[in-house]
Amino acid sequence: MVKLNKIYTRTGDDGTTGLVSGARRKKHDARVGAYGDVDETNALIGTARQHAATVTELDRMLMRIQNDLFDLGADLATPETGEKPAYEPLRIVQSQVDRLEAEIDRLNAELSPLRSFVLPGGSPLAAALHVARTVARRAERRIVELAEREGETVSKEAIAYINRLSDFLFVAARWANDKGALDVLWVPGQNR
Repeated sequence: MVKLNKIYTRTGDDGTTGLVSGARRKKHDARVGAYGDVDETNALIGTARQHAATVTELDRMLMRIQNDLFDLGADLATPETGEKPAYEPLRIVQSQVDRLEAEIDRLNAELSPLRSFVLPGGSPLAAALHVARTVARRAERRIVELAEREGETVSKEAIAYINRLSDFLFVAARWANDKGALDVLWVPGQNR
């Protein structure tokens, strides 16, 4: 259980932050950037949820995702060291990826097939979900970049989760747009 008695510690005043293991990393470190982008995605989903109050099924999905994003942040903040830790690190697991896939399929089943790319917008909820989607894609790029760095490890489940999340947010935005009826489609070269 997490217990926060004091919010400021002054330990980051030197430009470093603590990982779950207690190790310190620069605040601009790739791992810190990756879980920072996950945190930003989570905050944007929280903002989107302000527009989802009457869409209870989608709101419940988004609330579960927000919890999963804290799990993902904890996963990224606990790098593999090759040593057995004194505690069981929190990791993203395949069942979380599977649940996202099932929810994508559930929402997508009610949508008509796309005839073009969708311009971000429509309802306030859909627009907010599109913003969260773009930040989730940035988080994915950062996580993949981190995974490719020498000496860094990121699980395939963590990468799959963030990849599925942006797919979920796209489908959820369409679903929030009156099941696609309010989608604004891209018209190539329309304004030439």
